[in-house]
Amino acid sequence: MYGYSGKILHIDLAERKSWVEKKEEEWYKTYIGGVSMAARLCWENIDPGCDPLSPGNPICIAGGLFTGTPVPVGGKYGMASKSPLTGFLGDSLSGSWLSVALKRAGWDGIVIHNASKDWVRVQVDDDKVSFHDASHLLGLGTHDTEEAIREELGDDQVRSAVIGPAGENLARIANVSNDGRKAGRTGQGAVWGAKKLKALSIRGTYDVEVADPETLLQLSYDILQASQGPNTQKYRVLGTSSNVLNMNKLGLLPTRNYQQGVFEDAELVSGEYLHEHYKANTMACAQCPIACEQVGHVKEGPYAGAMGHIEYESLYALSSNCGVNDMAAAIQAITNCNELGTDTMSTGVTISWAMECYERGVFTKEDFKCEKYPEGFEANFGNAEAMVTLTEMIAHREGFMGDLLAEGTKRASARIDEERGTETYKWAMHIKGLENPGYDARALKTFALGLAVGTRGGCHNRSAAYDPDIKGQVDRFSVDDTRGELAKSTEEYAAVYDTLPLCKFIRRCFTGKADRAGAWPAIAKLINATTGWDFDYDAVDLIGERAHTIKKAFNVREGWTREHDHLPWRWQHEPLKEGASANSIVTDEELEYLKDLYYEAKGWTKEGLIPKEKLEELGMDDVAEEIGV
Repeated sequence: MYGYSGKILHIDLAERKSWVEKKEEEWYKTYIGGVSMAARLCWENIDPGCDPLSPGNPICIAGGLFTGTPVPVGGKYGMASKSPLTGFLGDSLSGSWLSVALKRAGWDGIVIHNASKDWVRVQVDDDKVSFHDASHLLGLGTHDTEEAIREELGDDQVRSAVIGPAGENLARIANVSNDGRKAGRTGQGAVWGAKKLKALSIRGTYDVEVADPETLLQLSYDILQASQGPNTQKYRVLGTSSNVLNMNKLGLLPTRNYQQGVFEDAELVSGEYLHEHYKANTMACAQCPIACEQVGHVKEGPYAGAMGHIEYESLYALSSNCGVNDMAAAIQAITNCNELGTDTMSTGVTISWAMECYERGVFTKEDFKCEKYPEGFEANFGNAEAMVTLTEMIAHREGFMGDLLAEGTKRASARIDEERGTETYKWAMHIKGLENPGYDARALKTFALGLAVGTRGGCHNRSAAYDPDIKGQVDRFSVDDTRGELAKSTEEYAAVYDTLPLCKFIRRCFTGKADRAGAWPAIAKLINATTGWDFDYDAVDLIGERAHTIKKAFNVREGWTREHDHLPWRWQHEPLKEGASANSIVTDEELEYLKDLYYEAKGWTKEGLIPKEKLEELGMDDVAEEIGV
């Protein structure tokens, strides 16, 4: 095969052994790579019903089809396991040179089984696997861990995926870091910590062979040229942080734990303010010519020295949503998350829940005791120092509050409501246990549906359903019978990019429009030049449907029901009160109607289950036998 080695590497941490699984070409045509292949590996290797932090929950890593080739933004890999936050499939993407090292080592994917007795670092050198003591790496931050491994091996080309203290302490909102990039959401870092896996290091020396190098090079050059034009200018100049003022203008900027959609000090935490006062440089993922990542550097004041990778989702969560208008504090909080190994979005949303609990009298100052503040501290909205301190407490599970918030918003609110007889679930802003993204979906009805039915939980990356709402393709304040098909088509559109995987920021570089008509023929040519296959428009379209279906099938096997497709209580019972989205809400009746439309568009039953014939139609006969209805 071209583009693939045909081999999946399996590693057993308990037995300290490895083996090779060979896959047929048809398997690759069905699952391609990225999150789809990682999800399929989960389906094949995870014990149904297992505890996410048990040895029966392996780590599944899948490379990208275009990794190690000239294709721009093709340097991502997918990682998946059963999420310790949601209990369903937790899939993440990361743009990193680790993906290139994996491909050059001759592996299409890695499955890491069971748990080590002692802390371990796994080394993959081409086809050789070795196990190394990692006790000396414990307590190190993510960057320092990667650097320590390179120094130890004397090779700066070794690429490592690592966890920080948060993963070591089984914080359910912990992530996995590599080259400063993150497999950020769904609690992957806690799964690594439960296995006592501190790091996976890869060194690859093989060439990557493609079917038609000349054509692939020309296609890649054309995309590269387009990527330096107006279609990516927003990302190259200000990065995604430019969304702060845009969302604020639309009344969609989460503020004070989603109580409001307008932040009065948005200008002080905007991408424009970051660019003018704190920007140090920009950074790019592997194989990326766009370089959207803005690096913010604090040079003076109490947070002097903080340097973090800033993008919109991190920024809203650790500024406006906590009521904080101090950009320096936001950079410090993001830096803490990056180095200690927690997801910035889940961290910020969980902290904002705790702040609202404090302001409502559920928590007192004493609940926030820690070594730095032995008497506790005030955790009201706008308290920048409280926010920064809590990022540290969560990673180390320090004190009552650090240990509580490390569980994530869903579990933290359930525990407090049981112990204190409260109703904090009403302002616990998550879907299926995953904290929500930086868009108030009360005024984005199509996106509200996309979030509710998402297999990952509250995620803006696995559904592009905000596009028709924000761009005015539909009335974002109302519902109609087009929304089911829109939610279906946008999530499957996103799934194509997540499966190849390609960064979605390239989507307008094919024809200037972010649609199937422009992208799919160009993507088919890239696939064919890489593999020698004969993919066409329809075959590319099927990539997305199959990717989403295998993820949904996994969730069904884990006990998913229609009731799991929900929205936060606040979005359904508390209308926004100000700004361009004032009075917006998603009622129970609207949500149930939208779910009916969506399941119908997907070809599923009214209860959201997948018919056997639908799975067989997609080439998933074994899945059909297990969960098809």
